[in-house]
Amino acid sequence: MEEMVIYGVSFDMVGKQPIVLLKTADGNKFLPIWIGHPEAAAILMKLQGASTPRPMTHDLFTDMLAQLDARVVRIAVTELRDNTFYALVTLAVNGSEIEIDSRPSDAIALAVRADAPIFAAESVIEESAIEFEGEEVNEEQVVEEFKQFLDEVKPEDFSAEADPD
Repeated sequence: MEEMVIYGVSFDMVGKQPIVLLKTADGNKFLPIWIGHPEAAAILMKLQGASTPRPMTHDLFTDMLAQLDARVVRIAVTELRDNTFYALVTLAVNGSEIEIDSRPSDAIALAVRADAPIFAAESVIEESAIEFEGEEVNEEQVVEEFKQFLDEVKPEDFSAEADPD
């Protein structure tokens, strides 16, 4: 497993489908995951520090976990099968850890609320990540190249899901 950070949320220019872009914490590999609009909004709202008058689904779930004295330890994008990403949410409950199957988008929305680390399996990174060459990441260059990538890419080009996870 390799630690990832959320680099951003954008839209593919062809299908207007949201994409969360994860970046390797210690490298220049970027993992695009197509997600649904509600999950994109949930991730962006938390990243931007926005709040709603009433709890949204991921906020409710996070609050429920806290009331049950459970916490999100980490999330992991574990595999890519039949053009669909799979993830696990690891919870600490009563002194032990349990893993729960999840869509990556929901897992990421929970991770940003719980300030939990995000990981991806090496096999997923090898199969679907985009690598930018060089030691230094020029943010402007990455954004431009990513915009160009979004203009031309189709989900199946990188074995990512065509439909929201």
